Amino acid sequence: MAVTVRDLIIVLETFFPGHLSLHQALYVLVLMGSLFPLLRLHQTQRRQPRQPRETAWMKTITQTLRDALYTEDPLLTFDEASTISTKLAHDFEAILEFIGLGAPIPHHPPSLVPRAKIILCSTYTTCIRCPPGLHPQSLCRREKLQEVRVLDADFTWQDAYLFVAHCPACKTDYLPDKIMFKPVGDQPKMQTLIFDPPFLRVSKHGIWVHRKIAMSQERALVHFHAGWANFTAWMNETIKGDTSLTNRQTQRLFLEHFARRLLLAHHVLNFRCAANPNSADFAAYVRDAIGKDGGVIASSMEHACINCLHRKRYRVDLVSEGMEFDGEDNRVIGLDADLEVPGEDDLGPGDLPPGLRLQPVNQEHVPNGPRGYVRMAVMDGKTICHRICAIGECRKPLVNYKDGRFCRDHLGMHNICGIIPCGEPVRSAGALICNSPEHIAWHNKYAARFSRLSYPGVRRVVRRQNERRENGESSIGPQLDVRLPDLGDTASEDVVHTFRARSCYCLQTVQWACGVPIGWGKCYRSESPSQVLKILDTIWANFPGSKPSFIAYDNACNLLRHIVTQDDENPWLTSTKFIVDAWHYIGHQASDILCRIWCNPAPANGSQPDLLIVQEDNNGNKHTTRAFNTETAEQLNSWLDGFEAQLRQMTDVNYDFYVHVWFMLYKEAVEERIQSKGQSLPDDFWDV
Repeated sequence: MAVTVRDLIIVLETFFPGHLSLHQALYVLVLMGSLFPLLRLHQTQRRQPRQPRETAWMKTITQTLRDALYTEDPLLTFDEASTISTKLAHDFEAILEFIGLGAPIPHHPPSLVPRAKIILCSTYTTCIRCPPGLHPQSLCRREKLQEVRVLDADFTWQDAYLFVAHCPACKTDYLPDKIMFKPVGDQPKMQTLIFDPPFLRVSKHGIWVHRKIAMSQERALVHFHAGWANFTAWMNETIKGDTSLTNRQTQRLFLEHFARRLLLAHHVLNFRCAANPNSADFAAYVRDAIGKDGGVIASSMEHACINCLHRKRYRVDLVSEGMEFDGEDNRVIGLDADLEVPGEDDLGPGDLPPGLRLQPVNQEHVPNGPRGYVRMAVMDGKTICHRICAIGECRKPLVNYKDGRFCRDHLGMHNICGIIPCGEPVRSAGALICNSPEHIAWHNKYAARFSRLSYPGVRRVVRRQNERRENGESSIGPQLDVRLPDLGDTASEDVVHTFRARSCYCLQTVQWACGVPIGWGKCYRSESPSQVLKILDTIWANFPGSKPSFIAYDNACNLLRHIVTQDDENPWLTSTKFIVDAWHYIGHQASDILCRIWCNPAPANGSQPDLLIVQEDNNGNKHTTRAFNTETAEQLNSWLDGFEAQLRQMTDVNYDFYVHVWFMLYKEAVEERIQSKGQSLPDDFWDV
């Protein structure tokens, strides 16, 4: 029920002296509304046996009202302010109920009354870590109120009071965004996260930010590819006040916000870490909980739509739809030519690995029998990675990502000549090579080649060289010699050095044919079939029943050859067929029999009816087309191009964290697009 003017006048005349300004009285009433969470904590504690009538929570309410009265109106004496605040606290609940403020009021028009200070406290009123009993342990006030600064949802800085609730039984502290507790034994203090707090702490010096600001940062990152520094600059230019955000605080806001989103998306609800970690350690804790060097989105295994899941099809379906065959089953029509499949007597050594049949076995159609379903996943590699140690096979992260070259284990190598295997000490502190004139000369050539031009500059020079060469003007303009000189008897491409940090080879992405991402991994040295197979095994390790019927991959033929050669009883051979995506299949060798027979993305002889559908154009002509989109991995990689500049400069921890974030956001965007276009499975899809 809305408060009336008469009700308000009764409260003002009953509890406030006549010489107090109306403006001040209204401000105190608004403040009482914001203190409502403390009243709930007081009431919960009062229900416990042997509790004082005036708990610490009620004392806090009284003190807060007194400070507001005495500070805001210097004509009111301290004793008068104490008397008024005591009366208000005594009838606190009745006043709120009488004037209709029985719930927290987050916002009020500033033209009517000044905004009351924000109250930051836990939403828990009883301890959730104590063993359940007849009387749940109520929470007490840990210490006195703390004055902090809050960036509110309307992009304004506000003063706020922070209260820490405390369980006297198990010594657990409850903050607005986390719960800190002491494990059994001598272990250090730990913390768990509250997943839906309205405010997040971004600085140990008392800076809190509303969750809606984090959502604004998320949108800026997605739509404008804004890094932490850019978002910080924009915020400080937009928000005028005596407080400003720093880059570290913006980064912390990003981590706190997305840590909760990622943990929920990966169903990691029991997450815990050391109490009050710095940003780097906090990101590492979250990364280790959801996936290091790769990850899988569990909810994607349950995804299904008309673009990635079809009912099982047979050759008779193609015939009934109007597809005509020439009567010979020994022909496979590729995307560019008609190619005959040789007989078993025509196969040469190495054409097909032992254990692989001449042709895939297609399930026979059973009239009126259950059809089942087929699903396609698409995989591809993206050369966008973070830097790693410059030493040989080492995959460990750098100690210094600004200009470092080595991990912690090989940090002493910075005093050794960068040309391997010289082993001599460097010529001076900070130098990269020894006193060898030959090594000095080669390093100078290397520096001239890689230091003077940036990557865009190299591309620009090469492009102009090609244009002039086509016009017969190759001798005009700058000439870029991309080849370094030989070093003694060692060819330039065989020279091993540690002049700069290496990078892992590629980011391997896997998604359904509709575009919904499934998981990802990293290849450190090359996109070899063994590493790709390991990524697939890791993604589907806990979801063996969700393996796709088809996987489209640009190097599927070599991946299939590797699987069959290493283990002809590998479960992948019975669950999944590997095909080359349509774009890359055109460039594969026609003489590769395994690729032509087993990995053809559109065989037109009816051997793989799940990959083809017959469609009729506007003129009534029927055409065969691919049933699945095999290029969704390329589309995801193209989307990732916009974040390449940020990802390449990150540590291995931030890189993994970021990729987890982008996969989650991309999944949400694709699923939203599928829903808006009506491409979800119809209600009767599973009835047949």
